[in-house]
Amino acid sequence: MPLYKTITISPGTNVLIWKIEEPFEKLSEGMELTTHCRQRVEGMKSDLHRRGFMSVRHLLAAAGYTDHDLFYDEAGKPHLRDGKFISITHSYTFSGIIVSEREVGIDIEKQRDKILLIAQKFTPLEEYRTLANADALIRKLTIVWGAKEAVYKLYAQPKVSFLQHINITDFDFDDHKTTGKITFNGITSWYEFEFLEFEGFTCVYTLRKVS
Repeated sequence: MPLYKTITISPGTNVLIWKIEEPFEKLSEGMELTTHCRQRVEGMKSDLHRRGFMSVRHLLAAAGYTDHDLFYDEAGKPHLRDGKFISITHSYTFSGIIVSEREVGIDIEKQRDKILLIAQKFTPLEEYRTLANADALIRKLTIVWGAKEAVYKLYAQPKVSFLQHINITDFDFDDHKTTGKITFNGITSWYEFEFLEFEGFTCVYTLRKVS
């Protein structure tokens, strides 16, 4: 069972990461899905997506939940029936969840050159001209993208723009954390972010900043 990493942020907040190594059939063993989720996974054409979906159900089990404890609202945001907050992510061979008594978001991204081509769509590139090389730029942009994805999941409001409304405070890699804000409809809210890198992937998770 490749539960790759467990991070206890606080007594009420935990991150669980799964390395997806098993075939879909193995991941499906002993997993009872709701009718909605069974239809979702049966409709997936990508084997990688199907395996990612099922690996998240193993993460739920590791956190003490079943698929029946999870439901989605009209916007597609996941919720837990016990009232705790949850966010879900999967990318290629890794998946992750964060469960908390506070609002949370999580994102895992593969570090790829492609991000250089789309960076101007989500962040002002001139902010990163001091970086020493392309590898450092890819790493930083992936963290920023992951942070914006994570907080977008938490905020869950339509028409929020990564470029115009979400700002991530600059950071050093060694800090493994930063802050950021969303300014939307005249209201500004602040968030705390932590990030980690492993096997060419980046994981970022966020909680609303306590004032």
